Amino acid sequence: MRVPDTLEEATSPAWLAEVLGVEVAAVRVGAVDQRVSTNAPIAVDGADGSHRDLWIKGYFGDIGRLARPAGISEVLFYRDLVGSVDIRTLRAVHADADLDSLASVIITEDELGRGARFLDALCDYSADQAAESLDQLAALHAATWMSPAALVPWLDPRFASYTTARGVAEIVSNFEGPIGAGVPVEVRDAQGLYGTYLRVGAEAAAASPWCVIHGDPHIGNVYIDGGGRPSFLDWQLVQRGPWYIDVGYHIAAALPVAERRRTERDLLAHYLDRLRARDIEPPAGASVERGIRLGILHGFYLWGITQMVHPSVTRAMLERMGTAAADHDAFSSVQV
Repeated sequence: MRVPDTLEEATSPAWLAEVLGVEVAAVRVGAVDQRVSTNAPIAVDGADGSHRDLWIKGYFGDIGRLARPAGISEVLFYRDLVGSVDIRTLRAVHADADLDSLASVIITEDELGRGARFLDALCDYSADQAAESLDQLAALHAATWMSPAALVPWLDPRFASYTTARGVAEIVSNFEGPIGAGVPVEVRDAQGLYGTYLRVGAEAAAASPWCVIHGDPHIGNVYIDGGGRPSFLDWQLVQRGPWYIDVGYHIAAALPVAERRRTERDLLAHYLDRLRARDIEPPAGASVERGIRLGILHGFYLWGITQMVHPSVTRAMLERMGTAAADHDAFSSVQV
């Protein structure tokens, strides 16, 4: 089946009829969210009287076309992997990619219509909810722990790729402006963060044991489903990597600073317990604490180079990640 090249084609009755397996009488497209990727709600009426509310995601705009490689792993996650891991995420109706043109498309069920609530760093999120989302990460990690099925090219580690198109200039822009106001002075070093992340990425890419990680599990990639349960979305950074990249990042990113400081040790212990409950024994001792610091640095760097998110959200995330890096003296964990 052809992967559509434009939003117009992806929302056409003819193409949707092929995907959904019914004759489509009408398609109504709602408000389009066009940033790097294109996200659009659609209402599909079947000629047989059926109706479905869905969402379409692809890389259709001018900026999106340049970023098409970023969509391939997410599509393949929904197409090839999600059925074998027990993690709450969007329910995909169709996901496919053209590996020549790198065009991709994902169609998912409408979670908003089922009462879901999508989050960002300005939303309330409790330590109890963070424990639930860490349990979801433990489910993903345990299901793919050193799994031969994960030894596929699209899950190869890609940490180094985050340092090529963006880096010091973007971090400087964020740190020196109002967005970086909450970053503690002891970690407000753009060149230092970039150089440190080069070493973090190289170490994470070669780490063992490994599993499949989300790669970007900040609070904005969490939603509360219609049953009130934390769930994950936005799988562009899914890849093989060490468990601690997700866990250190998520604990630091999910909670306000004071709440993270109060609960982080208990949350880490909870995650490790949930791994053991799934018959996975993670490393112990000092390697755990150091791993958490590397996960914090991973998240701190990704938000340091972030450009196309609302400034209020980026500011909150940089404060959380930068303060966590300072609290844990994370830079000292990476040897020069």
